[in-house]
Amino acid sequence: MTGYETFGLYQALKLHFTQESYDYFKYNGKTNVSITTFDNRKDKYHFHKLSRRLSQKDDMIDFIVANFVEDEQSWVGSLLTEEAEVNYRKHQKVIQSMSYTFESECRNVFSGIDNPNEVLATDGDYPVLLKSGLRKEVSIETVCLLNNILGFVPMWTKKIADTIHWPNYRMKLLKYAAFLPKDDVKYKLLLKKVLNT
Repeated sequence: MTGYETFGLYQALKLHFTQESYDYFKYNGKTNVSITTFDNRKDKYHFHKLSRRLSQKDDMIDFIVANFVEDEQSWVGSLLTEEAEVNYRKHQKVIQSMSYTFESECRNVFSGIDNPNEVLATDGDYPVLLKSGLRKEVSIETVCLLNNILGFVPMWTKKIADTIHWPNYRMKLLKYAAFLPKDDVKYKLLLKKVLNT
C-alpha cells in the first residue's frame, strides 16, 4: 500500500466511525480525497510510514478499525505508537477466539439471572449489559453480536435517558458490527447453549 492509499483508507474509516451518514461498505470505502489534498497535508509522512508497516489492505483495515474502536478520534500519528500496536494485537486475539470469548462473556453476563431479559431491560437507566460493556467487563464485540441476534439497540435508544455517553457508544456499536463475523446462526446456537445451562 502507498501512503496515499493508506490516507484514503484512514479517511473512509474515520468517516465511517464518526459520521452517521457515511457507511464504509455502502460506499465501498470511497471518499473524495485527491492526491493534491494528500500532497498538501503536513502529516503525509505519517501515512507513508504507516503504509510500510502493513502492506496488505485487509491488515491495514483491521489495524485502523482496532484503533478506532478504542478511540474514534485517533490521529494518524497515534497509529504509529506502541499503544496502537497493542490495540491491534488485542483486537486480533479477540477476533481469532470470538466464539470462545462470546460464550464465556455471555456466561458471565447471564449467570445467576432467572430471566435473560433482565440483562437488557431499562427504565431510562443503563441496562446491565450496557454497564458491563462500558466498564469493559464484556467486550464490545460480544455486545455487537448479541445485538445482531436480539436487536435491542433500537429499544435502548428509545428508553435510555442519557444523551451524552449512550449516543456515542450506540454509534460505535452499530458501526463496528459491520466488521464482525456474520455467522449469526453459530452465535445464536452458542447463546442458546449458555441460556439453557
